[in-house]
Amino acid sequence: MVTRVATVAFQGIEAVPVDVQVQIAPGMPGFILVGLPDKAVRESGERVRAALLASGLGLPPKRITINLAPADLPKEGSHYDLPIALGLMAALGAIPQDALDGYLALGELGLDGRLAHVGGVLPAAIAAQARGLGVICPSLSGPEAAWAGEDVDIIAGESLLALVNHLTGHQVQARPQPRRQVMDPGTLPDLADVRGQAVARRALEVAAAGGHNLLLVGPPGAGKSMLAARLPSILPPLDPRELLDVSMIQSIAGELVGGALSDRRPFRAPHHSASMAALVGGGLKVRPGEASLAHNGVLFLDELPEFSPGVLDSLRQPLESGETVIARANARVTYPSRFQLIAAMNPCKCGMAGTPGHTCKRGPACASDYQARVSGPFLDRIDIRIDVPAVSAVDMIGPAGAAESSAEVAARVAAARERQRQRYEAAGQPSIRTNAAAGATLIEKLVEPDRESQSLLLQAAERFNLSARAYHRVLKVARTLADLAGSDRVGRPHVAEALSYRLNFGAA
Repeated sequence: MVTRVATVAFQGIEAVPVDVQVQIAPGMPGFILVGLPDKAVRESGERVRAALLASGLGLPPKRITINLAPADLPKEGSHYDLPIALGLMAALGAIPQDALDGYLALGELGLDGRLAHVGGVLPAAIAAQARGLGVICPSLSGPEAAWAGEDVDIIAGESLLALVNHLTGHQVQARPQPRRQVMDPGTLPDLADVRGQAVARRALEVAAAGGHNLLLVGPPGAGKSMLAARLPSILPPLDPRELLDVSMIQSIAGELVGGALSDRRPFRAPHHSASMAALVGGGLKVRPGEASLAHNGVLFLDELPEFSPGVLDSLRQPLESGETVIARANARVTYPSRFQLIAAMNPCKCGMAGTPGHTCKRGPACASDYQARVSGPFLDRIDIRIDVPAVSAVDMIGPAGAAESSAEVAARVAAARERQRQRYEAAGQPSIRTNAAAGATLIEKLVEPDRESQSLLLQAAERFNLSARAYHRVLKVARTLADLAGSDRVGRPHVAEALSYRLNFGAA
């Protein structure tokens, strides 16, 4: 007789159904695991054997076969421990065989029978809810699974023995409740700490309002990293749909602390030594990279030219399409990656090119050689570039807290984003929430610049050889500037300011 337990395999953030089939038959004693398991799954046999012994149940000296169906789907991870153990216990009569009907199980077992948290519980619970199943998982993962809906039956136990007691009716476990991290906005770095840099503060506000990519260029100590670190304090919190998308990626990556969800937008700042797999995802198990973990948030690349050129260019597809496609010989995985790129760099290797009274030791080629490490197609995908000069002594000795606080700027950003949300809903595009995410055809239709603005755009396009992408990105920034000003129409001042941010790219 074969007992069955439902579980899942993960392909990106998609949970694919897997049927764990357990058979105990006469023959040469052995524990055989089939169905394309990876090393972590193959090792589950020893963990399951030890956990069953710790729970007072030994395996008989028979031929035990575990099949993970479908057999041609690669199985990865330690979350198969629990369904295999439950299938064995049902086959041995320790729990009723029909007790597992209607449930999807996943969890890692310790040698003492305790259950450890595993990644991917949230997408697995959502998949279970869609199939009309309940969820059996570790207690640490229970709050995460509870976000799938109140109608999902969830059994979350601390150990294998606790789950058996629940399934046999001896000690019923309470249903876990969704847990949410309450973030205090006052804990974030405040814009009021920034001295001077009025132009850079304005560019940061525009970038936040429209979700635009931003490049900060200036000498060391000018405040580039300081400004970028304060961007989360002026961004609006995640809405429910964005929260779910972000949390599913974090769940797959195992980064949901205690199963609690947070509406704070992600802020990822990888070191410039990061590999391509670390930045865009991949590796042996095709895990999400920093670009996907920054979905609906911010990806901050400090010391931009120090990143490998190939690594930077790998971001070109996610920046354009909002998703990362990782193709392998035996798999094709897609992760959402609609992030806001904020980058910072020095103007040259010395760091002081263009600073009054300073001459680069390497000569005029110092700046051009350094900036050439970042490709033109990559720069073409950045909406705003701003020069951040060194802070003057007057700004440094001025009174602290004289500048606007993050709360004041955040209020204007939230109002501008609400205008965008209403506009795109009225246009039949509710999935678009910022101007930066709008397509070329849609932004042309919604901007409709007046005659003066069109003339200015035409002159700039001809004089500076603007690419089609650059032209549409200027329109998007101009639309954001109008939203910040509370204007329904995009006028010449909005276009002129948008062009001033773009023309810093030279001939981009």
